[in-house]
Amino acid sequence: MNAALRRALMSAGLDSADVAARLDVDPKTVEQWCAGRLPYARNRAALAALVGRAEGELWPAAAHSRPRVPPGGEILTIYPHRWAVPRETWLRHFAGAEREIGILAYSALFLIEDPGILHTLADRAREGVKVRLLLGDPESPEVAERGESEGVGDAMSARIRNALALLSPLAKMAAVEVRLHRTALYNSIYRADDDLLINPHVYGQPAATAPVFHVRFTVADMLAANYLESFERVWTGA
Repeated sequence: MNAALRRALMSAGLDSADVAARLDVDPKTVEQWCAGRLPYARNRAALAALVGRAEGELWPAAAHSRPRVPPGGEILTIYPHRWAVPRETWLRHFAGAEREIGILAYSALFLIEDPGILHTLADRAREGVKVRLLLGDPESPEVAERGESEGVGDAMSARIRNALALLSPLAKMAAVEVRLHRTALYNSIYRADDDLLINPHVYGQPAATAPVFHVRFTVADMLAANYLESFERVWTGA
């Protein structure tokens, strides 16, 4: 029996049917995992992200066989889908910022319509943290193209306008600045100081189904630096 997995599911308020629906597997498969069967690597990653635990905590025996990030490496976690990133992770991500928060997306509505996230951004801004928000220009051809590629048409522009309306109180704060960009985004960036959650875009699919990489900026490596530079280039032209 995998007692650690059972406890994690109970803590997350999930049962076999819930997990099966989210991971697109049979409920009996989930029960077998709880009974001790080792899931495939992709299912381990998805399940760990779903319950907000490290894979090594749930499957210690499998941890030694996984490729490890080399010393100085920047990728901390990989979530198979944006929807698999727990809400608590987003809250901790932004709440931990001490210098700067940056969001680069088309609408980021999944965050902006969450009162808890907005409260966290406002709280950090009151503490002097610089908050920069880059959303797509709802009138731009780039946003129209994104809407067409996702099959939602004008709904993409409507999401952005909805997000801007919800951001109105926050945008009035001295430490907060909102800009509109006309960029064909290859990824969305969610920054909290040196930690970045990167959501690469997959053509024809909504951003929620694409993966998310938790990347940390270090002096030794340039992975996160490339994304930070990209954010600044979009900001300058927005």
